[in-house]
Order: sequence, then structure tokens, then C-alpha cells
Amino acid sequence: MSPSSSSASKPSFDKPLSLPLSLEEVDRINAHLRDLTPEKILEWAVEHVPGLYQTTAFGLTGLVAIDMLSKITSNPPPLIFVDTLYHFPETYELVEDVKNRYNREVHVYKPDGCASVEDFENKYGQKFWQTDETTYDYVVKVEPARRAYEELGVKAVITGRRASQGADRANLQPLEVDSTGLVKLNPLFAWTFPFVQWYVDENKVPRNKLLDQGYRSIGDWHSTVKSADGDQGERAGRWAGKAEKTECGLHVDYFKMKAAAEAKLKEKALQEQAHESASVTTTPAVEANA
Repeated sequence: MSPSSSSASKPSFDKPLSLPLSLEEVDRINAHLRDLTPEKILEWAVEHVPGLYQTTAFGLTGLVAIDMLSKITSNPPPLIFVDTLYHFPETYELVEDVKNRYNREVHVYKPDGCASVEDFENKYGQKFWQTDETTYDYVVKVEPARRAYEELGVKAVITGRRASQGADRANLQPLEVDSTGLVKLNPLFAWTFPFVQWYVDENKVPRNKLLDQGYRSIGDWHSTVKSADGDQGERAGRWAGKAEKTECGLHVDYFKMKAAAEAKLKEKALQEQAHESASVTTTPAVEANA
């Protein structure tokens, strides 16, 4: 086959892509991206995808993508970090390391109206993740992420998800569109953990110090434990004792989660209001001349 005929057979796409994408166009894009390396997928995305950002909790796969992008373009997609307020100190330290190493700005989004753990617990109570974990996930992760997307004009995000992580990610494709129309690019979808680890070591990519202390997957400090002997899953140690939980909320149906969370929060507010009213009613009256 001559070079000209090879070039003619290569699929072409709008620059930038016209959103929203049809199912047929998503299939055509995935057919093109599926056999490319992560670097080539990222190159294609930078060239074709409008409103592209990278959401990251600074796990290893996300860090690999950050490093790759630093070598692909001098103007990489901006970074978004959802700060739940409950990350490990080592995670916050890693954020600063990445900012310094790659000279990157990071857009940080926290739970609405909460600048600190104290603010959050005054609003929702202590250990909210224990009393209502799903609503907690919505409040600390999903709502801040959606707020970031709306305020920053995000149309597409680069994720660190990989098929080898299993569960809902087992059939992952390089590009997806969620129920809100957000385009999700998964450049390392086909890489296994050994590939990720090799790249991190080979390129001296900054990494969370907790990975050297027996942790395998790192989230909030209250829901992350060191992986036990014999644990084989790549996300071992996350949501310990909750085998049915495999996602934090960012990659599930947004509208269903939002509706459920808002209903729970409304119910919680009504209960607190009723409790306050009952407290006022039962307070003994003080005589004026007492």
C-alpha cells in the first residue's frame, strides 16, 4: 500500500469535534483510538476535543497522563482537583509537587460553602460518610465537579480509569459520553498496572508517598486502608469491607445521584428544623420576677 493510499484510508474528524457526539460518531472515534498508544490518544484529544480539561485525584494513572501531556504540548488541558477536605496530608503534598514539577495551575473545588473540615461538619455533622455515604459522595465529589464543569466551561475530561481496574470499568472504551453529555477520555484504558508502574519509575513521575507504606489505592483518609496480604485488586484498600462499592460517584449516573442526594438533604433539613422547633417548645418558661 502506498503512503498516499494509507493516508487516504485514515479516518478524519472535525477540528474541533462538533458536540454533542452521536453514538455513531463515538463508535467511529473509538474504532480509531482503540489501537493507539496513550500518547497518541492524548495527541488526538488535544487536537480535536473542545473544552478539554483533566480531572485528577493524583493517582498513578492520572499522574502518567499529566507527564505525557507535558511532553506532547506546551499548553496542556487545565487540571481540576476535587478537594473533599478529607484527603491525606501526603496527597496535598503531592498536589504541590506536581504544580512545581510541571509548572501547572490546579483548579481546586471543595464542597459548596465549605473551606475547611470545620465548615463541612458544622453543615453536615461529623462522620457524614458513615451516616449517609452516597449523599456524602455527592456533596464532596459530584457536586463540586459539576460546579467546576459549569464555571470553567468544561466539555470533556481526561480520566485515569483503566479496564484492568475491573468492576464497572472492565469494558472501558477510550472515549465515552455520560448522561450529561460530558465527553470522557480514558487514554490509558488498555494499560495494566505494571505498565503504569513502569512508566512512573522510568520517567521519575511524582507519586504519593503512601504507596511506599502499603497503600495501593488512595482516596479519603477515612475510607482508605493499607492493602492486606493477598489482596490482588488494583484498588485494594478503598472502601474496606464494602465489596459492592467500586466507584465514588463521579462515574455513575449524575441525574439519579443528584435527585437522590437532594431528596436526602431536604429530608435532613426538615428533621433538623423539627428538632429545633421541639427544643424551643419544651424549654421551660422563666417567670418575669424570678
